[in-house]
Amino acid sequence: MEALSGNSFYFDFEVRLMEFLQNALGEKLISFISFFSAFGEELLMIMILGFVYWCYDKKYGTYVGTNVMIGIVLNPMIKNIFWRRRPYFDNPGIKCLRPVDTESDIYDIAGQGFSFPSGHSTNSVTSYGSLARYKKNKVIHVLAYVLPLLVGFSRIVVGVHYPTDVLCGWLLGLAIIFIVPKIIKKAGEKNRWIVFLFIFLFCSIGLLYCKTSDYYAGLGLLGGFFVAVEYENKFVKFEETRNPFLCITRVFGGGLIYIVLNSLLKLPFNPDFLTSGTFLAGMVRLVRYGIVTFVCVGAYPYLFRFEKKLFK
Repeated sequence: MEALSGNSFYFDFEVRLMEFLQNALGEKLISFISFFSAFGEELLMIMILGFVYWCYDKKYGTYVGTNVMIGIVLNPMIKNIFWRRRPYFDNPGIKCLRPVDTESDIYDIAGQGFSFPSGHSTNSVTSYGSLARYKKNKVIHVLAYVLPLLVGFSRIVVGVHYPTDVLCGWLLGLAIIFIVPKIIKKAGEKNRWIVFLFIFLFCSIGLLYCKTSDYYAGLGLLGGFFVAVEYENKFVKFEETRNPFLCITRVFGGGLIYIVLNSLLKLPFNPDFLTSGTFLAGMVRLVRYGIVTFVCVGAYPYLFRFEKKLFK
């Protein structure tokens, strides 16, 4: 595949602000602020979603997971339209302090993705915003406002997003959590699979033009999640639990399966091929994430029926 170059466009105040923040805050403070980026990243999203879905409330988890998965796909679809380069590509005064993909070179657009809009900002709004909209709780509502702000600010400070990237990432997340649940509710639970199918087909349009790996991973997560939710609802039908010990084992077990299975599915392929940015590599990534998500969301809960015998 031809190397991606991207487009450069930004406001001067954005560059000046980012350079000022990186120079004024200092390494220790920036390192602390960088930590908040984790609240918009894959692993923490999985752990939160896993706890809500596997333990606390399955319908609650499906509600949150649907919004999060849609955001994970729509964000790179928009990125691949604007092709905005990351700030440190064009501004020597801005340093990349937290790469998106640690396995790729920081100047590899196919691996690092484009800049506009911010995926972390979208993820933080769709996840924490969904948690707050579904359940009326003051603590969750405070977190739904505070955490996306901290995540967005951290993405600016570490040099991977312009302020306008963050702002539009928040707006995309808000649009998803206010529109998608209404559509699904209007369709009804029996027809939910039709809405899922329509959303997946719409998001598959990105196969025609998306060049970055984050899109293929997102589409795999989306498809795997949609199929798994319907599969579990018809064939598995696991029961939630509030038992602290069982909650820990379920979340730990699910997280372990996600990490191990994801790693095992990489083994048959050359690492250079997986990061090559080709369409075939993207499809392999799509299938890999689809399988992992289906196993974790749809098949793994089948084991819960043996908990009483194992931990009697």
